[in-house]
Amino acid sequence: MTSERAEGRRPDGVDDATVRAVGALTEALETTERARGRLYDFHQLTGSADAKLGEAAKLLHEAGHVELADRLERELVGRNVVTGRWTFQLVEEYDDGYYEAFRGWERAVREELLGGARHVAEAEMKGRNTTPGEPGQDLNP
Repeated sequence: MTSERAEGRRPDGVDDATVRAVGALTEALETTERARGRLYDFHQLTGSADAKLGEAAKLLHEAGHVELADRLERELVGRNVVTGRWTFQLVEEYDDGYYEAFRGWERAVREELLGGARHVAEAEMKGRNTTPGEPGQDLNP
């Protein structure tokens, strides 16, 4: 089988342990990317729920339940999800803090140890698991 290593992704002199370690760091970042997506889901779902809550309060008001509707609007519509923050603020703090630091570290480690090459372990796995000449088994586009 052909190896992606021959394609030049792995810099000369980089050992397997380093490739595995950087691969583990990249995989951790990928998991963080998934978590970030869930945070954006939370942000959008919470905003959508708050808009629906406002509509429910309006309907309660129209149905003659004025005091209950007013209390609902006053006490729950637009409420902070955590002390002092709406979900957009959680997203911004996550992005600007933990997420940006994580991305920076992953990039810095790749730059220092692999010359910036991405997905070296996966590229080499593709090289090992590809059957030359078979349809859909091309190494490169």
